Amino acid sequence: MSATALPPIVDAATWQRQLDALRIREKAVTRELDAVAAQRRRLPMVRMPDYTLEGEEGPVRLADVFGGASQLIVYNHMWFPGETWQCGGCTGFTAQFTRLDVLAGYDARFVVVTQGPIDEALAYRRRVGNTMTWYSTANSPFGTDVGAPPGGGFAVNVFLRDGDAVYRTWHTNGRGTEQLSYTFALIDLLPYGRREEWQDSPEGWPQGPTYGGWASSQDIAALYGADA
Repeated sequence: MSATALPPIVDAATWQRQLDALRIREKAVTRELDAVAAQRRRLPMVRMPDYTLEGEEGPVRLADVFGGASQLIVYNHMWFPGETWQCGGCTGFTAQFTRLDVLAGYDARFVVVTQGPIDEALAYRRRVGNTMTWYSTANSPFGTDVGAPPGGGFAVNVFLRDGDAVYRTWHTNGRGTEQLSYTFALIDLLPYGRREEWQDSPEGWPQGPTYGGWASSQDIAALYGADA
């Protein structure tokens, strides 16, 4: 870190004026996010086939993955066959979610689905200390049909259930998943931000390779896993 990598020092009144100017933009972003959410609630939907996934207790229909709720968020976790450590980004992202019961108050559930065989997926879940409910789509076209095929990337999909009928209502991938992450929201509040080379930062600010500060799967396992 450069010795000069410090924000300018000003008096309290100057600091407050600049914070007030920034707050105008922050409030505009909040209103835009509200408008985006309103548009999302007006999206049409697509009926899904009657998929069967594999869960900890055996085969389960997609309609039953909802656990009695009418709404379902699915994180499609990347999977590499034969690898001891799976995607660090997916592992770290899903490690955040340890208090999901609050979704029950909104008639919703949030689960992980991966292309890995269920026994391997559950073993990995334990290894890294993940507390979410996991399912496998290794023997189903579900992952491919929702944008997360074998050997492909991660995704978030949202579904609505009406009786036994399941509909796909929303999908995102890449940086679209950041809105679900509290870690990026916290890091972006810091004076030095994510410290990644692509970010617009003042001259002399500490910056390194993209993903340089991300925890690896091994890091997550050391913090939360079965042997932690």
